[in-house]
Amino acid sequence: MQATAYTYDQETRSGSVLLDDGTPVPFDAPAFDAGGLRLLRPGQRVRIEVTGEAGARRVTLITLQTF
Repeated sequence: MQATAYTYDQETRSGSVLLDDGTPVPFDAPAFDAGGLRLLRPGQRVRIEVTGEAGARRVTLITLQTF
């Protein structure tokens, strides 16, 4: 699934992404670490994997979107 980086806290390595419909979905340090990223800037397109439904969605992996 694709999304756009929305927020990112470098100290905690957590933040949130926006799905293409504008829904924010949070991610935590393990999801960030699983993608092997060093830094994330708001507005970057990312590829994510999620678990859960609707309001209980959580990102389990976040990495840069490659074309």
